[in-house]
Amino acid sequence: MPLRHLALGDSYTVGEGVPADASWPAQLRRQLRDDGIAIDPPRIVAVTGWTTDELAAGMDAAALVPGWDLVTLQIGVNNQYRGHPAAGYHDEFAALLRRAIALADHRPGRVVVVSIPDWGVTRFAREQQRDGATIAAELDVYNAIARVESVRAGARWVDVTAISRQRPDDVVADGLHPSGAQYAAWVEAIAPAVRAALAR
Repeated sequence: MPLRHLALGDSYTVGEGVPADASWPAQLRRQLRDDGIAIDPPRIVAVTGWTTDELAAGMDAAALVPGWDLVTLQIGVNNQYRGHPAAGYHDEFAALLRRAIALADHRPGRVVVVSIPDWGVTRFAREQQRDGATIAAELDVYNAIARVESVRAGARWVDVTAISRQRPDDVVADGLHPSGAQYAAWVEAIAPAVRAALAR
């Protein structure tokens, strides 16, 4: 039977501004299939603009049940964008991570958490006259929270933030969201963690 992937997140998981087959979950599936791993198209529970609490509500509405072979989680950029405090993100992210692990049949090693990219390097941030250094510092705090919680829980952590900082102009027409080419670079980082998760 093909494996089943549940992708939880926001615009980055949706692939805002790119064709559906260029999102990173879709590109990840192609990579896995090229590696000989049979996996269904991902079930995506993600909406552009979602914060942690909105993702939690979206998961409720989706009536998800355990049994997923792989669960990926990438969330938090909109918390930072809206100026939500890091303490609130900590509590809500930890709750989402616990839910993700439960959906993976309580196998934390089957959960892969992907970091928040740095939108402060993009043209959109410059046009909005937002301070890139402040955005970077705030996202570093958010990502540190998610990394510590993920490692503590036994989930896998993948950093794509560094990639986003190396490719500030590799974005779609909105000047903000990554292009399919940048998502391909993300998949090069994400795929090894997923292969290790699925090998367990």
